[in-house]
Amino acid sequence: MKSSRALAAAALTLAALGGLAPVPAFAGPAHAQDPASWRGELVGDPVPLDTLTADQVRSVLSGDGRADGHIDPATVRYGVTTYRLTYRTLTPQGTPTAATGLLVLPETGGHRRLDLVSDTHGTMVKRSYAPSAGEEFGRLSPLVQGSAGRAVAAPDYLGLGEGPGLHPYMDTASGVSASLDMLRAARTAAYALGRPVGHDVYATGFSQGGQVAMALAKQLDQGVDKRFRLKAVAPVSGPYDIEHTEMPALFDGRVNDVSGVFYLSYWLVAQNRLHPLYKSPEDAFREPYASRVESLFDGEHEEDAVVASLAPSVRELLTPAFYERLRHPDGGLLAAMKAADGTCDWKPAVPVRLYTATGDTDVPIANTRACARQFAAHGVRARVVDQGAVGHNGAFMKSAPETVRFFDSVARHGRG
Repeated sequence: MKSSRALAAAALTLAALGGLAPVPAFAGPAHAQDPASWRGELVGDPVPLDTLTADQVRSVLSGDGRADGHIDPATVRYGVTTYRLTYRTLTPQGTPTAATGLLVLPETGGHRRLDLVSDTHGTMVKRSYAPSAGEEFGRLSPLVQGSAGRAVAAPDYLGLGEGPGLHPYMDTASGVSASLDMLRAARTAAYALGRPVGHDVYATGFSQGGQVAMALAKQLDQGVDKRFRLKAVAPVSGPYDIEHTEMPALFDGRVNDVSGVFYLSYWLVAQNRLHPLYKSPEDAFREPYASRVESLFDGEHEEDAVVASLAPSVRELLTPAFYERLRHPDGGLLAAMKAADGTCDWKPAVPVRLYTATGDTDVPIANTRACARQFAAHGVRARVVDQGAVGHNGAFMKSAPETVRFFDSVARHGRG
């Protein structure tokens, strides 16, 4: 559910941005009591970031030095221009706030209405790694989608990028609301920039973003906003089954120790703000980790620094009692897991393709198979694409251009 540390360090041909100054929380105008009247409103003008030619995009996707390989640039057709959007959305508690995101517009020429892709990113701990804030890995997928000829709305999520507060990691509801409101903001911004978008929306995302993409697609398919018409959904390696797959995999070896400690710590700290998981860090974490774990997830630490400050294994991270609680969850722990699950429990009216990899030891392939079974229970065949022995980020690298081809096929023929 994270971008690789090697990937984060890769030198890509993107312009460096200045220091981030988080936008203030949105206090709300007189109409703030009616969220439908302001959700997705732009705060200020779109901020231009980069303009890349098609060859420059190909160079970025084919860049050397990435531990998990490169992205096939064959789907690149156009150059792109990118913008940072700041827009109004909701906190997990339903109060007004602001968030940021990346808008990618392809340089297609002409004035035809563009289809729109919602592209939701994987786990990030440092706010400046978010797509609109300049972190390279967070922009790879939006560049893949945008250079294929579609507008892309890539939310930073709450508490990342220049949004205020802390990131409510793996809170599905706010991940979806921030993504939906980013679509609304992108629609407004694209029109203002002379590149209007149509009604058709394609949903993709990686890792944490795969789960968000699926939940967003569910709402779009059920008509949450009549201005958007879901055409297809193609997430990559999403943790769709926290309770029965991802959490047990932390204890049976399917998730590697480094990733397991990283994800679990992030999840516990973030979810404890939303659910009663523990009263004090000492109730859940062993020392010396208890005294520093919450400060590590303040949005300012590098992933390497977080990992280096935590235990080498889940068993060494947690108190014995809390370790057993996680193996047999109840109360707030179980509620937090169930709140994230169920994103595949619906009957889509559009094509669905699920990308994954047997070699993934961050989000095991069993998550995707569980998702496919939920669709099958509704009479829907969601094709599972297994990318083989590659790891978590390798699954993304191989799948990103394939999602473009899938979306192209749906656009041409109405099916994948």
